Amino acid sequence: MRKSVARRAAVKAAVISSAVLLTPLFGAVPATAEPAPEQLRAADLPPEFVQALSRDLHMTPTEYLDRSARAQQLQDYAAEFRAERPDVFAGAWMTPEGKPIVAVTSPDAAKVASADGYHTRLAPVSAAALETSLTQLNQWVAGQPRDISQVINSIAIDFLNSQLVVNVANTPLAHMLNLPTLIANIKVVLGPDGGGPVERHPMGGDTYISAAGPLDDAELRSVDVCSFGFNSVDSAGNALNISAGHCNPNLDKGDERAAVYSPNVHNIPASPQLGTFVKSELGGPATLDYSVIQLNERAVGAGMDQPSVRGANGTTLNITGTADPVVGAPVCKSGQSSTFTCGFVVADRVETQLFTTEGDAKTIRGFASTACTLGGDSGGAIVTGTLALGITSGSNAADAPDCGEANIALAQYGGTATLGIPIRAVLADIDATSGGGLGSGINVRTRQNAG
Repeated sequence: MRKSVARRAAVKAAVISSAVLLTPLFGAVPATAEPAPEQLRAADLPPEFVQALSRDLHMTPTEYLDRSARAQQLQDYAAEFRAERPDVFAGAWMTPEGKPIVAVTSPDAAKVASADGYHTRLAPVSAAALETSLTQLNQWVAGQPRDISQVINSIAIDFLNSQLVVNVANTPLAHMLNLPTLIANIKVVLGPDGGGPVERHPMGGDTYISAAGPLDDAELRSVDVCSFGFNSVDSAGNALNISAGHCNPNLDKGDERAAVYSPNVHNIPASPQLGTFVKSELGGPATLDYSVIQLNERAVGAGMDQPSVRGANGTTLNITGTADPVVGAPVCKSGQSSTFTCGFVVADRVETQLFTTEGDAKTIRGFASTACTLGGDSGGAIVTGTLALGITSGSNAADAPDCGEANIALAQYGGTATLGIPIRAVLADIDATSGGGLGSGINVRTRQNAG
C-alpha cells in the first residue's frame, strides 16, 4: 500500500533585497558572558562544505571561520555597548570586506567605540527608536484585512538610511497600498508574489515524514515532509531534535503530538518511526517557528542524537556551539538535494506574516541570509563557522527547481533570501515554557557536550 507524499512548504517569508544593508538589533540586555565556543579547524571541514564556501562566498575555510568568530565578538561587544548606552546605540554589522562597524548617534559614543578598536558611523536615529517604529508598523499590518496584509512579505530595518524597509508582493493591490506615514520613513521594495501557503518538499539534513494520524490509515491520502534540524539534549538526558513548528501536522490541534518517520519511499506505511513531536510553536508571544521532536530508541541507536549536521551524500559537519545572527556574518545551510549552500546574514530581525492552510495569520520573527534555500528545507540547520545559528523557516526560492534558476529568477529582487529562526531564542523559549519537564535545560548537542 502506498501513499502520495505531500510537499511541505518552507514558510513564505523573508523576501529581502540583499542590496540593502540591513543592520542588526542587538538585545538591550546582554546575555551572561560565556567563553567563545571552540570551532573546528579549517582542515576538519567536509570537502563539500569547503566547495560551497569557495563557490558561494569566495572564501577559504580559514577566512570563513575567522570572519564567523569575529562576527560573534562584535555581537558580544554591541550587546554590552547598548546595555550601557541604550539611547545612542544605532546598530552594528560586518562590512562586505569584514570590517566590524558600530553605529551611534553621538560623537562622544563614537570615540568610545573607536577607542575599543571598532570602526564607527554616526546615525540620526537610535536602534530603540526604529524598533518602536517597527512594532507600530507591525501593529498596523495586523489590523488590516487579509487581502491587504498578505501582500506584505516582510519588514526590516535599514539603519544606514534610518528607515523601515517593507517588502511587498509585486501585485496591483500592493501598488495601491497606503502605508502609514507618521511612524517613520518607509521604503517599499517589490518582491515576487507569493501570498498564502507554498509548496513543501524535502531538502536539507536528514528527511522525515509525518502525518496527523497513522500511516496505515486507509483514509490517509498524503504525508508531510520536512528536515531534521539540530540534535539536542535536556537536563534529564532526553534526546531531542529541533525542527520547524509548521512541520507538525497536528499544530494547534487538541493533541499536537504526531509521529515522525524515516521515509520508505517504496512503502510509506512501512516507514520506521524515529520520534514524536512533543512541542510546537508558530507565532505566538515569542513569534518563533520551531518544534521539538523527541527521538526514540531506534533513532538514538542509529546515532541520530549526535552533534552533527548532515549534507548531501552523507557528508557531516560537527557542531561545536551556538551563535547569534550578525549582519555581514557568513552562514551555510545543509541541504540533501542541493548540498551545502552559503551566504551572508543581511538582517538579524525580520518580521513576516505566515498564512497557514487554515487561513490564520501568524507573525514570525527571524533573521535573513542570502544562502540559497529551495522549497522544503523547513527545519534544516543553519550554521556560522561550525556554530549552530538557526533553523530554516522560509525562502523566496521555494518554487525553484535548483539554485541556478533561483538566482536568475530572483536577481531583479536582490537574489535569493532565506528566513532563519535564531537557535538561541528557540532554546530559551523551550526552557522557559518547559515547566521543569521535558525540554528543561535544553542545549544543542555539540562536540563538547556529546555523551
